[in-house]
Amino acid sequence: MRRIGTPPSLRGSTSGANCPDIFELSDGTFAVIGTDVTEKLDAQLPSDASRADYERIVVVSRETLIHAKVDIPDA
Repeated sequence: MRRIGTPPSLRGSTSGANCPDIFELSDGTFAVIGTDVTEKLDAQLPSDASRADYERIVVVSRETLIHAKVDIPDA
């Protein structure tokens, strides 16, 4: 597992804990630590989007994703 982007402490987190984060797993998938907003956004998904009962909708800050962008492979 490797972090994608900069650690929360370098993005301004004073405690470095409980912050959004993105990781690339050894099998090439990504794990996201974010705020669970499934209940809030589930009904607002576009008609061509859906999720399984075991899937959650999470949000991360724009800053988190922008910092991760440089580490996300193109292919």
